[in-house]
Amino acid sequence: MGKIALLFAMILMPALSMAMTPEPTQSSTPVSKELKKQLLGTPVYIQIFKEERTLELYGKIGNEFRLLDAYRICNFSGGLGPKRREGDFKSPEGFYSVRLNQLKPDSRFYRAINVGFPNQYDREHAYTGAYLMIHGDCKSIGCYAMTDAYMDEIFTYVNAALRNGQSEVNISIFPFRMTDSNMQRHRYSTYASFWRELQPGYAYFAKYRQPPTINVTSGSYVMNSSSPVMVNPEAASKSFLALSKAE
Repeated sequence: MGKIALLFAMILMPALSMAMTPEPTQSSTPVSKELKKQLLGTPVYIQIFKEERTLELYGKIGNEFRLLDAYRICNFSGGLGPKRREGDFKSPEGFYSVRLNQLKPDSRFYRAINVGFPNQYDREHAYTGAYLMIHGDCKSIGCYAMTDAYMDEIFTYVNAALRNGQSEVNISIFPFRMTDSNMQRHRYSTYASFWRELQPGYAYFAKYRQPPTINVTSGSYVMNSSSPVMVNPEAASKSFLALSKAE
């Protein structure tokens, strides 16, 4: 009887192990410090995950964006869910973009990047609020506060990218890593329908390593689902190989 039980255990254990394997996410290992330094001035992209208290900074190599570094968010307020009105103390969620005039190097919170709330989606829903930032000083009322050291590095890369020709830096702000398992875990939330609008943008970047193109149609986020196009594959490949030598 003991041998039979052991046999069943040997058969079932691999299947159970596979079933219990955590769902993979798009998080990855940052590039080397040497390559990171070389990428100052390259186009960048930012993702924020509230639940994980993480800001991820990506830089473009060839035709894809790779993780430069991940920074722990020192403070944000209001828990999960989008910001809807001024004074609700919530930090925004959604798809935002930053131009050069939204950088505040002399902010009273060390340095600051205005994320651009309210965007078109927020305005169509009559959401109110202003001056929602990513900034230093580790204090937050509706903003994403970082340590000054982290903010200095994030600001430096965003500023360099914009001054080097990137027209705007996209910032995607998610409540959590939007895997199917996490969506299932939060399926009863009052924000579930809103989060389903955000998930395609998360999935697009996870697959293609390029920021999603997001439009607002009839008050909803709608993703341009066309695959990324490599305009000059040979040039992109050479650029990638040249930068990779420093890794």
